[in-house]
Amino acid sequence: MCCVPVAYKSPVSRFAQFGSSPLSRVGAMLLCAAVVLCALGAMGEEPLCRILGNPETPQLSKDGDIRIGGVFSIHRTIRLPVLSFRNKLTFSVFNSIDLREFRYAQAMIFAIEEINNSNSLLPNVTLGYEIYDSCTSTVGAMRAAMALVNGQDQTAHSGCAGKPVVHAIVGESDHFATCACLSNKNEFPTFFRTIPSDYYQSRALAQMVKHFGWTWVGTVRSDNDYGNNGMSVFEEAAKDEGVCIEYSEAILRNYPQQRITKVVEVIKRSTSKVIIAFSSQRDMEVLLEEILLQNVTGLQWVACDSWITARYLAIPRISAVISSVIGFTIPKSTVPGLSEFLVKVHPSKSPQNALLKEFWEASFACMFSQRNETTDVKLCSGKEKLAELSNEYTDFSELMSSNVYKAVYAVAHALHELLTCKQGKGHTLNESCVDKVVKYLHEVNFTTHTGERVYFDLNGDPTARYELVNWQKGEDGEIKFVTIGYYDASLPAGKQFTMNDNNIFWAGDPFTSVCSESCQPGTSQAVIRGKPICCFSCIPCAAGEISNVTDSTKCIKCPLEYWSNEDRTECILKKVEFLTFGETMGKMLTAISVIGASLTAATGLIFFHFMETPIVKANNSELSFLLLFSLILCFLCSLTFIGRPSQWSCMLRHTVFGVTFAMCMSCVLAKTIVVVNAFKASVPGSNVLQCSAPLQRLSVLCCTLIQVVICALWVSLAPPVPNRNTAYSTDKVILECDVGSAVGFWAVLGYIGLLSLMCFVLAFLARKLPDNFNEAKFITFSMLIFCAVWITFIPAYVSSPGKFTVAVEIFAILASSYGLLFCIFLPKCYIILFKPEKNTRRHIMGKMHAKSH
Repeated sequence: MCCVPVAYKSPVSRFAQFGSSPLSRVGAMLLCAAVVLCALGAMGEEPLCRILGNPETPQLSKDGDIRIGGVFSIHRTIRLPVLSFRNKLTFSVFNSIDLREFRYAQAMIFAIEEINNSNSLLPNVTLGYEIYDSCTSTVGAMRAAMALVNGQDQTAHSGCAGKPVVHAIVGESDHFATCACLSNKNEFPTFFRTIPSDYYQSRALAQMVKHFGWTWVGTVRSDNDYGNNGMSVFEEAAKDEGVCIEYSEAILRNYPQQRITKVVEVIKRSTSKVIIAFSSQRDMEVLLEEILLQNVTGLQWVACDSWITARYLAIPRISAVISSVIGFTIPKSTVPGLSEFLVKVHPSKSPQNALLKEFWEASFACMFSQRNETTDVKLCSGKEKLAELSNEYTDFSELMSSNVYKAVYAVAHALHELLTCKQGKGHTLNESCVDKVVKYLHEVNFTTHTGERVYFDLNGDPTARYELVNWQKGEDGEIKFVTIGYYDASLPAGKQFTMNDNNIFWAGDPFTSVCSESCQPGTSQAVIRGKPICCFSCIPCAAGEISNVTDSTKCIKCPLEYWSNEDRTECILKKVEFLTFGETMGKMLTAISVIGASLTAATGLIFFHFMETPIVKANNSELSFLLLFSLILCFLCSLTFIGRPSQWSCMLRHTVFGVTFAMCMSCVLAKTIVVVNAFKASVPGSNVLQCSAPLQRLSVLCCTLIQVVICALWVSLAPPVPNRNTAYSTDKVILECDVGSAVGFWAVLGYIGLLSLMCFVLAFLARKLPDNFNEAKFITFSMLIFCAVWITFIPAYVSSPGKFTVAVEIFAILASSYGLLFCIFLPKCYIILFKPEKNTRRHIMGKMHAKSH
């Protein structure tokens, strides 16, 4: 038969399980798998169970009403026998006692004796113990567990389901009960622990690595459940934190040396400067020896709780290559009275116990008896004092002893509840008492003498709390374990991890471990194909995009009215572009406009001064002055197109332009009609010319009013408005006047074009008038210029960008205005000012008569 197989323990926080066979209502408590061979005798004989092999004997033991088992790696090495399959197995242990593990065993004894002396906890019940040595091996742990379950008897006549020897097992300190897998109550229903699950430690390590900016790390782990499960959780958490793993190597202390050498060679070839070592003390010891042999330095080591406070590793020889180690361990917890108890341990208290003698000899480097005549070793007097020593046994700052202490007290509290249970107040549905201690362990909730609360969750785990420890060299050259931070999984996310960076000791400058250098603001990360996400190139942000943080994964597009600065680090308001009076183009167009208006005004003054001369009279002075006035308005209306567009300026520039040019074309049209009618009459000064004066004014008024109506409809229905054009240019905002209604805009231009076309046709028909005063010819030329300007204006207006659109429109206004001024009035001004002999009635009428005959 076999009893229930359960799990091992871990860095001492570990402990215990309970079975179900009643023992004075105390359940059998089992931890390690124990296999018992059951043999049946002949028919009719009593069943007989016999153990194969020799029973193990405890290293330390004491009788009691209820006994608790303990398994610790008191010795570091074990000699495995040659398997001949003919003889019973025997094991030989080297003389290499582990002082720290021996202290754990003594901490268990101290807790039991303290409970036995208590009047409130388990009164009238004496606890005993049986403590075995697992010798840092799975085989040793299994043999110890089997011994604790089966006892010392070779045979049992009561059947194969006999009583267990002990009712709880505390241990095993070297088989890592921190494994997250042990939280599975379906597989390990009777497993509890006083050390947190590695699920939390691994995640805390990932957060700590990210805190220091180490995004490119290597990992080394023990090739067992402890290392593989712990590293698996770390890798998952590291991925969530954006940390990449360059390599992941597995080690084990019994691996061939060549395999350990290969691991170190991988470390040497790597580019990462930080190593996460999730392994046991013994495995780390083997790895560090090879690290020393190959002199691998310049790396930052991150330790797990298994070896971060291992005093025998924190020695000058090893710290020369792995100084400034950092890692998590369980919080410090001083057990009152433990240090005094430890220094009182003496072989004389149990003279027959070989382990106590071995401990004494190892502590003081002496021997109680001369075993070899050729060896010169001092003899132990027994008067040596443990209090004067400084080694792992007397290192009272070491943290794991308190876990053993809490484990023993948790068992005691569960036993106390079971033994004091009264019917009607039990743990079942009918409130009857149960005979399984495991049920009471789930209910354990007490406070230690130091004020620490001890309880278990549904998975048998305690609250995860850690201290972040840093190796720092003291003034005496010894390595000290200095607390620099804390991790508490019970706190809300974001507040679990706290650290004081100023307290950290670095061997040199703080380490930087990245696959690629950080991307500065203004650039973004671009993943390199075939490499982890931590390996990237830095790509400058495109125009109009920014990144304002280091290591940005993408550039952010600026809002519509913003643009990126030259460094691509911030969005700034786009430059607003419009034609201003202050810029060169604005100044030139303003000057041309003012000059044109001035020349027109000067022409008007000339005509006014020479109003009584024949040439002015012959040109219909009323229409001429009205045409000159409209030309002045045409020149000046171009100024409304310069400056910052506003609601009023947008409406004013287009309406004034439309009305003034319509008036101008109306005057030219009337003038053309007058000229044609004048030279068609047989007699100068006939009724045709005289009667046409009211019609001239009426025609100008009507033609202008039509444009006024068009503009009024345009402004009332869909007026021009200021518009911030962000579509045309990416790096600037073009402030322009949106025409509102394209129909209205082109209707205004179309009407002006219609008037100019009519003028051109009438003037062309009168092209054969006398040369001395060919008014129609000059009008024809002006209309050719006018039409040419506005025909070329259309494609230029549509294709010109930004403020040049406005400049093209102003140019068309000015060019057409100058064409009218020069073609119609310049020849007359020339005659008036420079050829006065031709400014006579006789000269003008002579040509007219000659033409008529």
